[in-house]
This record gives sequence, C-alpha cells and structure tokens, in this order.
Amino acid sequence: MRTDQLMLWLAESGAGFKTLDALFVGFCDHLQREGAGLSRAALGIEFLHPEISGQMLVWTDHAPVQHSETVRDGLAENPAYFLSPTRVVDETGVPFRRRLDGPVPDMPLLEELRCAGMTDYYMVPLPFLDRTRTAVLSFATRRPGGFTSADLDRLQTLAAGASPWIERFVWQRLTADLLETYVGARSGARIISGTIERGSVETITAAIWFADLRGFTALTESRPVAEVIEALGRWFELTVTAISGHDGEVLKFIGDAVLAIFPATPARSIERACADAIQAASDLGSAVDRMDAGRRFDFALGLHAGDVAFGNVGAPRRLDFTVVGPAVNRAARLQDLAKKLGRRVVLSEALALRVEAPLIPLGAHTLRGIAGAEPVYGL
Repeated sequence: MRTDQLMLWLAESGAGFKTLDALFVGFCDHLQREGAGLSRAALGIEFLHPEISGQMLVWTDHAPVQHSETVRDGLAENPAYFLSPTRVVDETGVPFRRRLDGPVPDMPLLEELRCAGMTDYYMVPLPFLDRTRTAVLSFATRRPGGFTSADLDRLQTLAAGASPWIERFVWQRLTADLLETYVGARSGARIISGTIERGSVETITAAIWFADLRGFTALTESRPVAEVIEALGRWFELTVTAISGHDGEVLKFIGDAVLAIFPATPARSIERACADAIQAASDLGSAVDRMDAGRRFDFALGLHAGDVAFGNVGAPRRLDFTVVGPAVNRAARLQDLAKKLGRRVVLSEALALRVEAPLIPLGAHTLRGIAGAEPVYGL
C-alpha cells in the first residue's frame, strides 16, 4: 500500500468531490487498488439533528455504498451502539483492533463480519477539529492473517489524511440541518446562499397562517412546567405536520403561536397556495379531534393572502429571517377574531376570493388597529 500516492491523490482531488459518498468511494477504491487487502470500510459520523443522531456509510468490494441512519430517540438504550467498537473508540479516543479468528460474543457486528469471512477489523477515530461528536472510520479484510502492523500504521495515517475532507462535508450537513431545524428549509437555503444582510428582503405573494393554542395562559398558570412543555410539543407537532404536508413553511414559534406561509411560486399559483393553506387548516382540525375528542385542546387560526416582505430583519448581529407587512398583521388580527367568534379558523375576503372551497360568511368585522369593517369567512 503506497501511502504517499494516496495522500497525494487526497491533496489533489479532495476539493473536487461534490458529495461525501463520492469522496468515500474514491478513497476506498484507491485503498483497494494500492493493495491494502480492503474488503469493507465504514464511516460513522454524528449529526446535530433533532431526529437523526448519525449516519453510517458502508463500502464493500462487491456492492454499492450502503447508508443507514440512527434515530436519536432511544439511542441511549440502543444495544447496537453499546455493544459496538464505535462506543469503545468514542470513550477511549484511541484506535480499536480485533482479530476475527474466533467467535466474538461481546460484539454482534464483529461476529457478523467474522461469519461473512472477515479475518481482521480496525477502527480509528477521525481527528476532526470538533471532537465532541462521533467520527470514526473502520476497515475490515478477508485476507488470511489479517492486517500487518505496517498496514495498521498506514490505514491510520490515511484516515487522518482523509479526515479534513470528510469533516468539510459533515459541517455542510450540520449547517443545513441546523438552519432547516431553526428557520425552515426555504429560509435556511436562502441564508446559506448568502442572504445575510439586514434589510435584505424580497416581496413575495403568499397565504399567511397565524395560529395559537386556546387556553394556553390558563394552562401555564395551573399546570406543572413539564406538562405545559408536553402540551406545546403536541400542539407544534400537529401544526407543523399539517403545514409541511401542504408545502407550507413554519417561520417562527411565538410562545404558543405559529407563523407560517404558503408562498406562491412559479410552480404554484397564489390560488393553489391558498387552497393548500385551507387544506392544512382542515387537516390540523382533524388531527386535533383525533388526539383530544373532549376538545380540551383547541386552537384559533387566521388565514390571509397578500404581499409580504420576506427576508432579514433585526439588529446588525442578531437577525431574524421572517415575513413582515400589513398582510402579516391582518393574519394575526384574524386569529384574534377567531377566538372572539368561537371558531377555529377565520379567513379574510382576500383569501376567500381566491379559492373554490365551501366557506361560511361570518359578516363584516372590525380588526384591531385596522380601519373599517372587513368581511370574513369560516370553513
């Protein structure tokens, strides 16, 4: 195995790879061609994602790269991790080696590899700048006698050489996941693309959704904090599921309130966006009914359609990517009116005129801070 040739290849080609898969396959293919006796390699990396803890990429000498993701929920009790070389390397920070010349009852993965014909296994921690999360690279061979001491030294050196290129892709994934989690997919993509200056906004046409949980103040005053947080979690999960299920985007949570948009795009007219918002409202109502037949858990929602300024507002070094404008104010006032009228959903005339859904006229009402009475509708 010619270490210098592979290190030169990494230096010259690493920046040219567009995906982690392509880099990993190229690295493993070169290792195999250089006589490392490589039969299997696996890359394990940890993410910062609320649902996905990490990902494993597995290369073999006879099949395409396989992917598997580990869900965060229940990870603490997952025997696949606690009975694995990864846990050992995470806890010790040093390479792990096990010859597979006999049964391995304490590690199911290694026993599986032994039964598949592997003779040796070696895992190294990747020297990422950020050492707080799992980053490991493992190698296995079917070669009789396994890896030599020189092989192990070279594999560790080459893993260190690949580490900066792997970490680059990991940071890209971390950044995208965090932005999508905290500001939404569309907003996150715009931020990554460079829309980060205060006042950098564009005018878009959208259906605007403003909803909150009824009785939340009373709930916070009368129930333990843990119960309040649990109720908020249920409410937000149902709401986000309904909105995202119809190509809407949640922009922010304000206490128990949810601000979202269903933007018009070249592929979706404003009429279609308004219809999607109404369907999402209907889905939310059905989901709440299924969860709480006693109607102790309910909501009020205002829907409006119009032009909004979409982009960065805030202080020079603390920005928020959101929508502002009179249309947003109207959606919030319609949500207030829904509470007063005892209805779950109240729609503006501007939205009602854009859809063919069966609606109920609720008369003309004055919205707080807005001159004149305006016709409103219910589902």
